Amino acid sequence: MTLSILWLLFLSALGSSQLIRNHSSKALLPAASTQKAKRVTTGDYGTPTQLSIFKDKSVKESSGIAASRTVPGVYWTHNDSGDGPFIYAFDTRGNSRGVWRVTGATATDWEDIAAGPGPKPGVSYLYIGDIGDNQSKRPEIVIYRVPEPDLKTGARAKSKATPTAQAETFRFRYPDGSHDAEALLVHPRTGNLYVVTKILLGNPGIYEAKAPLTAGGTSTLNLIGTLSVPSLLGGIITGGAISPDGRRVAFCDYMQGYEAVLENASSAFNAIWKRPLVSISLGKRAQGEAITYRLDSKALLMTSEGSPMPLLQVVRK
Repeated sequence: MTLSILWLLFLSALGSSQLIRNHSSKALLPAASTQKAKRVTTGDYGTPTQLSIFKDKSVKESSGIAASRTVPGVYWTHNDSGDGPFIYAFDTRGNSRGVWRVTGATATDWEDIAAGPGPKPGVSYLYIGDIGDNQSKRPEIVIYRVPEPDLKTGARAKSKATPTAQAETFRFRYPDGSHDAEALLVHPRTGNLYVVTKILLGNPGIYEAKAPLTAGGTSTLNLIGTLSVPSLLGGIITGGAISPDGRRVAFCDYMQGYEAVLENASSAFNAIWKRPLVSISLGKRAQGEAITYRLDSKALLMTSEGSPMPLLQVVRK
């Protein structure tokens, strides 16, 4: 192995207390969930480019990214553990579009953010995943939901962050013990949630919570499958997203990206988990933990931990 691969193994081990944890129990999963992914590199995307550098130095560990559903060209991000419950809006030029404190939320280990529908028709909601668990010992994970804030109200400094509407709090447990996870996905039409775990040299689990979600109490996620990731390091999944058209899913790890595509538009969405993941080059990222689709579903955008934070893009051919 090269030194870079050895370093990634070491880095990943720091973020996961269980190096090889098997999620592929046939007693729990349908046979199709164990299908192996093809180890091929996609020709569907062009060369990665850097669009900008985020000018707000408050974001030092961008760990999630989501495309605004209300203002095209605007994106939401948040810091990894160590920050408060803040979300940051920015545009593709790297300009800050505001900072908000999520009302009623705490930040233990925020790892991903997604945009999707909620209880009010026509309203876009942000879902924030407090799902990180490096030691795999949390008895439950937390997902916050808040209406996507109006950009006109956003403060320009973290010290004066604008409060959001009161966040709804959803608590979940896994059906098979604690897991580390960094990928939260929300279906753009149904509002179903998916949490994909992070595991070195193993197959990540895919866990689902069907909408409508119930706040108060703790619900149990459903294990619906596993991912077979075409990587030497297995499933060190650090971010994920569903395309706004509902036909694609994308993931990233520290090295590259992966995408699966529904075979036809009429298929039930969960058929996508039986499709092979195809590798995508995402360009140079210091520590890539965030990926999302552009609003038109024709490009992927990524950030990286570190300050200043870059915004990168790969466009589908």
